[in-house]
Formats: sequence, structure tokens, C-alpha cells
Amino acid sequence: MPISRNCWGDEMGEMYEPLRLSNQLCFPIYLCAKELVRKYGDELNELGLTYTQYIVMMYFWEVGSSNVKDIGAALLLDPSTLTPILKKLEAKGLITRRRLPEDERNLTISLTETGEAAREKALGVPAKMYARIGLNDRECETLRALINKVLENVEKENRS
Repeated sequence: MPISRNCWGDEMGEMYEPLRLSNQLCFPIYLCAKELVRKYGDELNELGLTYTQYIVMMYFWEVGSSNVKDIGAALLLDPSTLTPILKKLEAKGLITRRRLPEDERNLTISLTETGEAAREKALGVPAKMYARIGLNDRECETLRALINKVLENVEKENRS
């Protein structure tokens, strides 16, 4: 994990203390996210989904049908990232993409019956992941609230 030795000497060490990995908030968040996505991959292989495909499917399981703009806004994914994911999900028969007759530039994306059935197969994934995380319900809720607060603050700053 973080490097602990001081290679700058005592005087310079204090000056560079803010740059130590062990003093960063972003580094453990990054590592945690990376490792959680990897662990999700273990569970999602059985469903034939990547983690990003899984979060897109969870979005559809909540809303039914949508368009690229709304999906991107909800998941903080830009169209250049989202379009290949949607094409792969369509190739797997989980969603359909249809152009609107009144506006050919706009796509409506909907779950197929196969996509809806995949929800049942995915039902056990959250419980397995919570067990791997090793936090109790209150800890999970506190962590989720803190992460959401950070995201809100960052998004607020991005809009400024």
C-alpha cells in the first residue's frame, strides 16, 4: 500500500508531506474503486457483462427505456463511452435501439425480454458484493452518503 519511507531527508520531507500517497484521499478511493470493479467482474462473468454494462443494465431495470443523453447524464458517461456499450448490449440481445421517426438523430433504447430476464440472474450480485466488502448496513450507508456528498461537491464545482 502507501510508501512509508522518507527519501527527501528531514527538512525536505515536511515540505513534500502533502504529496505522500498515505496523505491522499484520492489514492485509497481509486484503489478501492479499482478493486471493487475487479471483484464485480468475478460475479458478472456469469452474466456475460462487464461492470460498465452492468451499471447500464441497472439503469434500464430502473427506468425501462431512455435515450443516450439521459443515460449519460445519470451515469456520468459521455456518448463516446456509452455508444459502444449500448451496441454490445444490443448485440447480446439485452436492449434495442430505435431511431425516432420525428427526429432521426435521437435513439430510444429499451430492454428486450432477454434484458428483463437478466435482472433475475443479477439479483444475487449485490448481496455477494456486500458480503465481500465486509461493512455493516450503517457503515455502508455512511460510506454511500459521504461518497455522494463528494460527487455532489465535485459536480457543483464542474458547473461553476
